[in-house]
Amino acid sequence: MSDERLEILARIATALERLAPAAQPSPRFADARLFRYAASRQAFVAASDYALPVDLLIGVDRQKARFLENLGRFARGLPANHVLLWGSRGAGKSSLAKAGFMALAARHADLRMVEIDRDEVEALPDLFERLRGFDQRFVVLCDDLSFEEGAAAAKSLKSALEGGVAGPALNTLFVATSNRRHLMPRDHIEARGQIAAAEDAEEEVSVSDRFGLWIGFPPMDQPAYFAAVRAYADRFDLAVEDLEARALVWSQLRGARSGRVAWQFIRDLAGELGKPLPL
Repeated sequence: MSDERLEILARIATALERLAPAAQPSPRFADARLFRYAASRQAFVAASDYALPVDLLIGVDRQKARFLENLGRFARGLPANHVLLWGSRGAGKSSLAKAGFMALAARHADLRMVEIDRDEVEALPDLFERLRGFDQRFVVLCDDLSFEEGAAAAKSLKSALEGGVAGPALNTLFVATSNRRHLMPRDHIEARGQIAAAEDAEEEVSVSDRFGLWIGFPPMDQPAYFAAVRAYADRFDLAVEDLEARALVWSQLRGARSGRVAWQFIRDLAGELGKPLPL
């Protein structure tokens, strides 16, 4: 064969290699219970177990019970709804999703959680389709979900939840946290114009309707904030006489009361008292 033909064949082979999709790395779901999905590499990256026990989430007993009930049904192979945890910042939405999962995963060996970044929502249909082929049951978590750039991501999420002609993947449950009940930024109309924003809003609200279970987290009042601080202090043996007064000053300096602010106060107090925390 002539050198010219060999060169042509080499160029063809190189072009075919560029066109061929890269082989997807095989997930090793036996290695961990928590994973992050790197959409650009289509890879599942194992993560350490979430350390916060679910019983340390104070002031959200109603939300905790409802979430665990739904997740427990899914873990047992029973019908369950996709979940939207929405409400004030720092209320414990993400912590409940992860700590609640860990509580159930301790009793159900085939339960896994896959977290996907909100900027990669458009990869959800492919992710759900990949997970469909495995024996495990997957909770797919997207933290702080919102549709800042319009309806494209909303359409991808809706497609993932509906599953196309194949129907939804029965071994996946989608959980999202958001500060907004309908997932749409407040400045959307100004950014997109009245007509475009109205069309996008319809698309985005139709996505929020796909969540069968909405669990709201209202702002924490002062008694609930003090209850959270006292529970943490008792749990970690942090005894000071003026606990509530100091916790109140801390919240005023932060300009907020929430489970997150209570925990940050406890961390500061533990550091002052020279006591380590396990979390």
